[in-house]
Amino acid sequence: MLCAAVAAQRGLDVVLLEPNRMLGRKLRITGKGRCNVTNACEPKTVLEHIPTGGKFLYSALNRFPPSEVMDLFESLGVPLKVERGNRVFPVSDQAGDVAGALIRNLERAGVRVLRQTAKKLKIADGEVTGVETDTGEITCRNAAICTGGLSYPATGSTGDGHRLAKEAGHAIVPCRPSLVPLESPDGYCAEMQGFSLKNVTLTAYEDDRRIYRELGEMMFTHFGVTGPLVLSASAHMRDMDGHSYRLEIDLKPGLEEEKLDARILRDFEEQKNKEFKNALGGLAGRMMIPVLVRLSGIDPDTKVHSITREQRLGLVRLFKHFPVCVSGKRPFAEAIVTAGGVSLNEVNPRTMESKLVQGLYFAGEVLDLDAYTGGFNLQIAWSTGYVAGNAMN
Repeated sequence: MLCAAVAAQRGLDVVLLEPNRMLGRKLRITGKGRCNVTNACEPKTVLEHIPTGGKFLYSALNRFPPSEVMDLFESLGVPLKVERGNRVFPVSDQAGDVAGALIRNLERAGVRVLRQTAKKLKIADGEVTGVETDTGEITCRNAAICTGGLSYPATGSTGDGHRLAKEAGHAIVPCRPSLVPLESPDGYCAEMQGFSLKNVTLTAYEDDRRIYRELGEMMFTHFGVTGPLVLSASAHMRDMDGHSYRLEIDLKPGLEEEKLDARILRDFEEQKNKEFKNALGGLAGRMMIPVLVRLSGIDPDTKVHSITREQRLGLVRLFKHFPVCVSGKRPFAEAIVTAGGVSLNEVNPRTMESKLVQGLYFAGEVLDLDAYTGGFNLQIAWSTGYVAGNAMN
């Protein structure tokens, strides 16, 4: 929608092909329906939150940075607010307001919206000449593929953009779900289904090499783990087939091991005649206590005053390094974004135009670009859409 409006504002005759009855269907469910529009930061910071392909975006981000995205939506009648982590949301907390503003922008720019599906690109002598749809053919000299990736297929992201690009001769970097919940073979995850952890530090390892660490929130589920920390960690897990991955949760990040030991010792002193299984109420949530007791290796019926120093230090280590094995990622239907897509080597970073086909452009998630959570993925969409819309002629 942004790409089409920008092109039309430059005087071009623009048609937007949208098979969905509702424009911006995926946008309306982002940020749990609140829409994390962007991140209130400098382009340099955005680049730091893009695991691969960041250099490709340098020009686009500097031409249309987060500050200008915010100015745009404010000018379109969507007041914004900045929350924790510099995440930007509409004041209304309604993603529909963002989509509505883009639709009004389209209408004012004179973009014609056709409820049709692009079936095939028409290319002659290395140039775009038209687009074949399910109802006929549209003659054009520019075509922009802004179809998204494979995440949330119910919203229309079914891989059509990748197919069209491949048919035009483009290489497609294998797609995989990113910003997605993680599956675990550990039965205790299902045992704690629905139990949330706040203010914990999650560390992810690839073959025992640390690849991610962050403080925040997460939750156990029937299949493994989910929540903001887990989604972000998943973006660092780039090769599930070639590597092994695991997680460690620091349940008490505010306490070093020595101070945590002193705290446990104090609690144990106050409850020295209780059974171990009943002595952790001040340290952990009710649903997690049976799991901690089991993993500690200490007999649950042991009187607290009988617990040895070695057993207590083992409990400290468990609190600081609670383990979760990772067996895989959840499917695309549950992924926020798609990693992989049209190879960046074949796209001009200053214009988003194909290096193989004149007049063919790409923007957004269809490209081999993905970022961490925090509004960075939508920023990629805005910047690439803006650049593509300005480059068409």
